[in-house]
Amino acid sequence: MTTVRIDGWTDGDLRLLRDLNTPEAKRHLGGPEPDEKVLDRHRRYLTSEGFGTGRMYRILLDGVDRSVGTVGFYERVWQGAEVYEIGWGVLPAYQGRGIAVAATRLAVEAAREAGARRYLHAFPSVDNAASNAVARKAGFERVGECDVEFPPGQWMRSNDWRLDLFRHWDASRSGPSGGVSRAGS
Repeated sequence: MTTVRIDGWTDGDLRLLRDLNTPEAKRHLGGPEPDEKVLDRHRRYLTSEGFGTGRMYRILLDGVDRSVGTVGFYERVWQGAEVYEIGWGVLPAYQGRGIAVAATRLAVEAAREAGARRYLHAFPSVDNAASNAVARKAGFERVGECDVEFPPGQWMRSNDWRLDLFRHWDASRSGPSGGVSRAGS
């Protein structure tokens, strides 16, 4: 497997957000957004506005000259508790290779290092088999189904996946071939 890395968001990653803003890539997330929303999201990713101690990353592969996806976590309140929420997205041409799982595991380690929250949650749509598989393979435990507002104004039925960041982390689970690293921030 090619080495998967995550690194901080850059101004050049606006292209990635636009490439991920397609009917195919957004079919479980309410559909494509207007360009003004994509630009606003890009600005927030650059400044980490609203993320608290969280952060947004771009996913990089050795030998590929562009970002191939996104992964990030941010602070939120869920069922009365302060937690992190994580999300990911990989360009369709790079899906099905374990890239999202490897990048999510790296972001889990970053959330653990941030140390501000005990639990990390993911809320993929119940209809999104691929993202539910990413959560399971990345070590999350399924808590149950719930309704989540995303994008704002739209409710979707989701699975609530949770990972205890304070539990001992088994470093041997870092990837299919151990070929995972986190780039400097």
